[in-house]
Amino acid sequence: MAAAEDWVARTAAQVRTEGERRHPGEVPTCASGISPSGPVHLGNLRELMTPHLVADEVRRNGAPCRHILSWDDYDRLRRVPAGLPDSLAEYIGRPLTGVPDPCGEHENFAEHFKEPLRDSLDRLGVQVTEISQTEMYTSGAYTAQIVLAMRRRADIGAVLARYRTRRAGADDEDEPQTGEYYPFRPYCAACGRDDTTVTAFDDQTTQITYTCACGAVVGPVPIAEVAGKLAWKVDWPMRWAYEDVTFEPAGVDHASPGSSFTVGGELVPIFGGEMPLHFGYSFVGTAGSAKMSGSRGGAPTPADALEIFEAPVLRWLYARKRPEQSFTLVFNAEVGRVYDEWDKLGVEVAEGGADPARYAGFVRASSTSDGPLPVTPRALRFVTLASVADITAGDEAQMLRIVRDLTADDPVDSLDEVRPRLDCAQAWVTEYVQPADRTQVRDGPDAAGLAALTEAERESVKLLLEGMAEDWSLEGLTTLLYGIPKLLRGLPISAPPTKELKAAQKVWFALLYQLLVDKDTGPRLPTLLLALGQDRVRSLLTG
Repeated sequence: MAAAEDWVARTAAQVRTEGERRHPGEVPTCASGISPSGPVHLGNLRELMTPHLVADEVRRNGAPCRHILSWDDYDRLRRVPAGLPDSLAEYIGRPLTGVPDPCGEHENFAEHFKEPLRDSLDRLGVQVTEISQTEMYTSGAYTAQIVLAMRRRADIGAVLARYRTRRAGADDEDEPQTGEYYPFRPYCAACGRDDTTVTAFDDQTTQITYTCACGAVVGPVPIAEVAGKLAWKVDWPMRWAYEDVTFEPAGVDHASPGSSFTVGGELVPIFGGEMPLHFGYSFVGTAGSAKMSGSRGGAPTPADALEIFEAPVLRWLYARKRPEQSFTLVFNAEVGRVYDEWDKLGVEVAEGGADPARYAGFVRASSTSDGPLPVTPRALRFVTLASVADITAGDEAQMLRIVRDLTADDPVDSLDEVRPRLDCAQAWVTEYVQPADRTQVRDGPDAAGLAALTEAERESVKLLLEGMAEDWSLEGLTTLLYGIPKLLRGLPISAPPTKELKAAQKVWFALLYQLLVDKDTGPRLPTLLLALGQDRVRSLLTG
């Protein structure tokens, strides 16, 4: 793939060159920022995957590269996420790390949402250096930067005023107000909230005075002793300079002209830094993502996706798209198509037939600079495993019997050989397939249906019952099932399909589905027959 066409390779080369220019001899830094104010969803994952792919490409090429994940856990709680107790509303305005964990299992509200993402990143092979903004602010790490921002408040306020916008949801803390502008927002020493207004700051003594909506009046006190943080449009460029960030992408809303990157680019020199290399990435949508249990509100998370997609497949869905391309992650019947595409790519790579772009996408999805990610040893088709899980209702003994039949030429010894893909398929059937669409095999033969068969239909069933024992395998049953309409017409079973034959096959399959599962459609018939076993098939088709 030409470098100009490969955004990962191109950006990685720029990061190495620019990092050395800016900070000779230092490790370049790629950055991500996540606010743990609610479930971290699949759109947020692009904020992590984009710099990960770049940083990992640098490392693949033999050079070190740091990828930081800056947790914005010192942000205020703005609202209670859907599905959480309304009692948390009393903590609105306090830092996320100052809000209790709604389930009582974590240190605080922020950790409640961090932990599942950490687990997902580990499974995805995404290495990050975590930075807690709570720890940075409360430790005094940013004191010099805060004092500098307060002394340069007029300059900062002028920049913000030039790009001032008034839109629904705009944050007042980032907009210059009437009177003197202060870029620092204290957390009240009395109530812990940020319903505060700075009324004075002494550039020489660095003492600050503020009032709070709770009635508290604080100061003058040294600003180093006051809990609080910079307004985020000031905080972001401050951190670029503090962390020597070389590359940080952002959503297109932050990267468009006049938005946060524009403002940050004008403010970062105040802190002695440069704007990082950056670009905007488009959004990630989801389809068919509502879980059957309905217990988890909101957009699906990486943990949700990893229940359905093997880690390399999920990485591939992000790696194969250019940042400016939006895409949709599907949780509906299209999941099987995604797996088929991935398996096809794997075959292309193994046989040396993948073009450079597809090869690069496969390598970046299936491995990191540390080595390959775990894969399913025997990767049977996802739709086949989903059918097996569906038909057996998850019975492991029955699943193993069927999978052995499916691999008769080289039978599997254990279901572990088809995991984690089998687990993904089972989770998909359980959580995303409507109960009405799941397979329910008849308890006994359909006496009325069998009695109403035409002579040709009886002959078709007879040919199936007589022929299936000769080659009880996926391939043998596929040939037989598609061949019976040919045999009825006096044609050899290997006769090429015609429009008439295809129509006859469709009618024949619908008949079998009706007799076996009381529907016109269902799992692939060869898989269904293997799942039922010869004795049960004979019982249901002979009465």
